Amino acid sequence: MRVIVVGCEYSGVSTLIKGLDDWAEQRGFHHHLDDHFTIPDAYHLSVEEQQAMLDMLPAIKERFQRFQLVYHVRLLHRYRHILLGGFHIEETIYGPRYYYPGKAQPVREYEPEMPDNTILVHLHAAQDIIRQRMEVAPHPHQLVPSDDVAEVLDAYAVEVRQSWIHRKIEIDTSALTPETLLASFLQKSIPHLDAEDAGIRTLIG
Repeated sequence: MRVIVVGCEYSGVSTLIKGLDDWAEQRGFHHHLDDHFTIPDAYHLSVEEQQAMLDMLPAIKERFQRFQLVYHVRLLHRYRHILLGGFHIEETIYGPRYYYPGKAQPVREYEPEMPDNTILVHLHAAQDIIRQRMEVAPHPHQLVPSDDVAEVLDAYAVEVRQSWIHRKIEIDTSALTPETLLASFLQKSIPHLDAEDAGIRTLIG
């Protein structure tokens, strides 16, 4: 299963990826997982390294992110089971807004190079729910300001709709728990699974 999960910050992207990874491990198969496309990378870097990443000049951030995207397109081919959080669609939305203002990242060109069985999952939630999550469990380096939530949600909807990836799943996470989010994804994924995913289809039931 090759899965790219995207959505506005606090929509549940990391939650779904972690839940799906755990579900798979418990059933005997392993995903390569990369959920570090948001600057700074809070998963693999120390506090000092995260600050250095935040302090990079905009042109360096743009170049670094572009190199990341190219490298991970390659990984989509290398791994049969891979989970990517945010990835290229996140970059086309967050990059010009928050990392290198005004410079667009032409990420659509990467999609024809991705495997045909890549599944694009778009998570979204009501604006007030996103803002509530921001208050209840703020991220250490929150990226999306509260005032930008509506605009960012709309931008994700447009980018996903225009994406050339054919296998798409939409999930409204407003009223979902981590458990019901995972269950919703698994059921919605069934029509998009191919012959190589027969084992996963059997596990889902």
